[in-house]
Amino acid sequence: MSQEATGNDAGYEAPHIGSKAMPRWNTGELIEAPKFTSRNWFALLGPGLIMGGSAIGGGEWLVGPKVTAVYGGSLLWLATLSVLGQVLYNIEISRYTLYTGEPIFTGKFRLAPGPKFWVIAYLLFDFGSVFPYLAANAATPVATLLKGGVVPDPETISSDWWLMKGLAYAIFIGALIPLLFGGKIYRSLKVVMTFKLIVVFGFLLFLAFMYSKGETWVEIITGFFKFGTVPIQTGLEATEVVRGENVQNIFTSIFSGQGFPKIDFTMIGFIAALAAIAGSGGLSNTPTSNYTRDQGWGMGHHVGAIPSAIGGHDIELSHVGTVFEVTDESLPRWRRWYKHVARDQLVVWLPACFIGLALPAMLSIQFLQPADTQVDNQWTMAVMTAEGVQNAVENESGAGLGSFCWFMTIFCGFLVLAPTMSASADGIIRRWVDAFWTASAKLRAMDPKHIKVVYLRVLVAYSIFGIFMLSLPPGDLIKYATMFFNIALGISCWHTVAINTTLLPRPLRPHLLIRVGLIFAGMYFFMLGTLSVLQQTKLLEKITG
Repeated sequence: MSQEATGNDAGYEAPHIGSKAMPRWNTGELIEAPKFTSRNWFALLGPGLIMGGSAIGGGEWLVGPKVTAVYGGSLLWLATLSVLGQVLYNIEISRYTLYTGEPIFTGKFRLAPGPKFWVIAYLLFDFGSVFPYLAANAATPVATLLKGGVVPDPETISSDWWLMKGLAYAIFIGALIPLLFGGKIYRSLKVVMTFKLIVVFGFLLFLAFMYSKGETWVEIITGFFKFGTVPIQTGLEATEVVRGENVQNIFTSIFSGQGFPKIDFTMIGFIAALAAIAGSGGLSNTPTSNYTRDQGWGMGHHVGAIPSAIGGHDIELSHVGTVFEVTDESLPRWRRWYKHVARDQLVVWLPACFIGLALPAMLSIQFLQPADTQVDNQWTMAVMTAEGVQNAVENESGAGLGSFCWFMTIFCGFLVLAPTMSASADGIIRRWVDAFWTASAKLRAMDPKHIKVVYLRVLVAYSIFGIFMLSLPPGDLIKYATMFFNIALGISCWHTVAINTTLLPRPLRPHLLIRVGLIFAGMYFFMLGTLSVLQQTKLLEKITG
């Protein structure tokens, strides 16, 4: 950490805006943004790479195929709105970090009515994140491989129950190990997510180019832009459903004189979940601002980072953010930093999200039929997809490659979930450790080098809680974890608008169009979250009849 963060620049005192329960910022000089060249491009990749590594998560792998197998790519436009809203949110929370060196959660605490109120509010919103549903579900593909392709049945087979629990515990603990090593925890996650992206995207792209049809990709790509298309009632049984005949565009239907279509709400919970988890979802986007700080971007250069317990001896984290004076000299630097963050999100994270949606959709559209989705166990459907891949590859390239592709399809299911468990665990731990590091007077009295001790203690507490919660069925963990995800993200979008238009100097505040876009994004996520809650609580069935 730069020593400049420990004091104020001569002649300039930082403003003390917002809640006086939070400390006044330090001041420092905004360093020059790096120049992006062909030689240093990988080193300059930041939060977009880590968050992009989470672009294919449990939802895209388990929930997404159930929707696209029934409706094809026609409803992917809902995911488009979600991803665009999230990329705007990611850039805007980084705007605050570039100016202060603080993560967005600390900025939330600086607004009235103060940190005590917002701590309680966001603990409630964020509570679902502590459930280790990713580890619980990542155990299933491993168990399936060990059982030779048979999906385990822990509810009726005792040996399967013990196998699943043992694997879930091993995966959960294993996912936490990268958080202990590597100096900056950020660097360890960068390595893990790079490996995941290369293997999963590489294999799925191989299948896409070698064994999928052109019309499948036309359906997926156009589906991202079919705004207004909805599922409709057909009166057919699941085995009689034909893709393309079970959807209709609202605008086309109205303008053609057919009136408003009769929407089928049977799978609305899955459809809302698909749109909700496109990208990251919930408050899992907020670590983007933390990673922006840890990367040393903008004023994060003066603040430091959270070090790992092993190998981070020379890294510390200031208790207070550091801001710069807006002048004719610093403003152009600020604009270059903002472009740097936007490029990271638009060039890395945004494409990763669409690829992360398109590739699993390709698997389900190409290798599943609507009737295949009637199974209750989502992993049974995933194994059926792997069998469809195996049959297609065997017909063209022989049994050996077919068996390998079956294995890789199941193994990618593991890679989709297990590494994301690392990022998810770090995300919730760091956003609360970061927030309390500044908001708590008791923690502010600690030596800045002791941040890794605080992080380690919270990590141990999270580990104990996670091991206890893994005794619950994986399905229940997902339900508890995701119920309020998008309500929280919607509120966080609105909160970010308030932060950036209140705490930042006027020349650094977002343009009116950006504010409007973030407000509408918040409305969209809040609506998705409301649908998820209604579906989980069975109220949606009563409303729709």
